[in-house]
Amino acid sequence: MFLKKIFFTAIAIATISCSELQQVVNTLPNQSGIGLDQNTIARGLKQALNLGIDKQVTKLTETDGFYKNQLVKILLPAELQEVDNTLRSIGLSSLADEGLKALNRAAENAVKESTPIFVNAVREITFTDAKNILLGPDNAATNYLEQRTTQQLYNKFNPEIKKSFSKVGADQIWSNIITRYNAVPFVNKVNPDLTDYVTKQALDGVFKMISVEENNIRSNINARTTTLLRQVFALQD
Repeated sequence: MFLKKIFFTAIAIATISCSELQQVVNTLPNQSGIGLDQNTIARGLKQALNLGIDKQVTKLTETDGFYKNQLVKILLPAELQEVDNTLRSIGLSSLADEGLKALNRAAENAVKESTPIFVNAVREITFTDAKNILLGPDNAATNYLEQRTTQQLYNKFNPEIKKSFSKVGADQIWSNIITRYNAVPFVNKVNPDLTDYVTKQALDGVFKMISVEENNIRSNINARTTTLLRQVFALQD
């Protein structure tokens, strides 16, 4: 049962092709009862994780990858909700909408920088790590990546978000928004750190989508898109 558990869960991490699945199949013990090679188990898991990460990160880097995905769409921070409401109340709804879209565009642009960091984290997985992930909960792989990469990703994303603000025009848009808002009589002046806020929101979005992919193949029969996936996961139904 232990070896079956390892086999199921390694495949469950990501949707992978028949040839790639066959490499995982090749790590199974033979009928003589010889156990799995530890390095082979870790390599199989690393490959599956890399494929899953690539699929989900790519989605987020597309236009509207954040903005039209309700799971990860970046909304305004609490201190800017009043800014949004005020602008809309004085006929500047289009400016408020433009500001919200700009935040999401910056995240979509910056997330392109995350793949190498994830790849390095996966490369460093030890057999002990792999065993804990494989026998852990449905989001164990996502949790592993989050624990190992959050600070590195923040350090990489933060300057990229700042550059992205300039690239997509978000800095000018938000400078205009804040200037217009602060000019309204009797409001509390604001000067939020949007770079930090969007960086953290982008990180949350990346891990949320990886978790979605990790869970989907485990629980959704329709997500088992190859014959081998259907055969393997039928054993746990």
